[in-house]
Amino acid sequence: MTPNSALQLQKLGHECLIEAGAGVAARYSDADYEKAGVKVVKTAAALWKEADIIAKVRIPTEAEMKRLTKDKTLISFFNPAGNDEGMEAAKAKGTNVIAMEMVPRISRAQKMDALSSMANIAGYRAVIEAGNNFGRFFTGQITAAGKVPPAKVLIVGAGVAGLAAIGAATSLGAQVYAFDVRPEVAEQIESMGAEFVYLDFTDETQDGAATGGYAAPSSPEFREAQLAKFRELAPDMDIVICTALIPGRDAPKLWLEDMVAMQKPGSVVVDLAAERGGNCDLTVMDEKIESKNGVTIIGYTDFPSRMATQASELYATNIRHMLSDLTPAKDGKIEHDMEDDVIRGATVAFDGAITFPPPPPKVKAIAAAKPKAPEKTPAEKAAAEAAAARKAGRQQVTLLVLGGLLMALIGMYAPASFMQHFIVFALAVFVGFQVIWGVAHALHTPLMAVTNAISGIIILGALLQLGSGNWVVTLLAGISVLIATINVVGGFMVTRRMLQMFQKS
Repeated sequence: MTPNSALQLQKLGHECLIEAGAGVAARYSDADYEKAGVKVVKTAAALWKEADIIAKVRIPTEAEMKRLTKDKTLISFFNPAGNDEGMEAAKAKGTNVIAMEMVPRISRAQKMDALSSMANIAGYRAVIEAGNNFGRFFTGQITAAGKVPPAKVLIVGAGVAGLAAIGAATSLGAQVYAFDVRPEVAEQIESMGAEFVYLDFTDETQDGAATGGYAAPSSPEFREAQLAKFRELAPDMDIVICTALIPGRDAPKLWLEDMVAMQKPGSVVVDLAAERGGNCDLTVMDEKIESKNGVTIIGYTDFPSRMATQASELYATNIRHMLSDLTPAKDGKIEHDMEDDVIRGATVAFDGAITFPPPPPKVKAIAAAKPKAPEKTPAEKAAAEAAAARKAGRQQVTLLVLGGLLMALIGMYAPASFMQHFIVFALAVFVGFQVIWGVAHALHTPLMAVTNAISGIIILGALLQLGSGNWVVTLLAGISVLIATINVVGGFMVTRRMLQMFQKS
């Protein structure tokens, strides 16, 4: 909880409490909380006893789980897949538990996605830590003392943390390369100014949409091709940031000991997967070590905590949005709707029952990438163009024949004087159609809106023909008046709407 989030929580009807000194490390004093209307409770035990909803960061301890009761709701990181004791304790106590790492990765739940919030900070901080341990500039420079080449940075894994690292490294002027097993992220990587590392591998990899936006385990053949590519890159890379992690699994080993041995002295490896065993062979959890050839390997697991103020702001916002969904009436009363995809997905214990694992979300995290059509050979392209030309020719001949028959049919009943004008009109329409058909679709609205309105002047000719004594002429004139009116009114309406787009409200 931050003072700002406390103000928002009070608008939802909640009374806010916080343990004394809880915000000090994030630069929030007890006085700041009291000013925001928060009650400061002296001890954690007193807070657990008094509060109905307890929000935490880390997995609750055994002692904390004993303080839970049936009428309480716990919102915290919980690691349900590896915390059987905690799950059983929550079931026995009848406490409702929401695990923040289980928030489904769908668009509506992004505001509560604490994993992404913390990964964003970790990716940014990883670049800062790498820069702090790297003995040269990130950006290339030309100085009076000589030319300084830019640092070469490789990001392994382009999830939230990886993309944050790419953004930070490119903004510092480094030459950034990035790799991910999901081919659909290549455009995201390149749009941020990094170069996507492609593998010479023919088999298709699983689309990230099928796995909730996460990477799926790779085949042995793909892994070998991947490691071969990394060995090729290792001698040139100054900084390697590893972010590859699959939920519920140990971190895959991607940066092996022989790759570290290939790197230049002074290079840096930052392993964001250290808590789950690390992507690098030499990573030591929570420590910074140096290899025999002088490569620094950082295995910290508290990157978000190293930016405590920012992490607190983002996590407090995630918690506040979760409570907003749990308090739809804004009356301070929790409505735990298990029909809601987000709440159901994040709930791991409810009403004395374990509800983990949740059913898959009805909405996919990301849209599946459309399969690309195979490239056509020049002969196939020529054949397709010839077929299209033949089809267009047949269509035009058909239209001309039908038009000629229609003209002949009208000529049987209409007077000769009318037919002279009508034939000229029909030819004008045909020529105009051919000209308009060649205009790019992007130009249709701005060019054709006013053109349609002005071309409505043909309504005058139609009006003059309405007084004819011949029923065929009167019928055609009436149709002409109707179509011309649609052109006039519609053209000016579209033009007016377009002009309003460029006006200040």
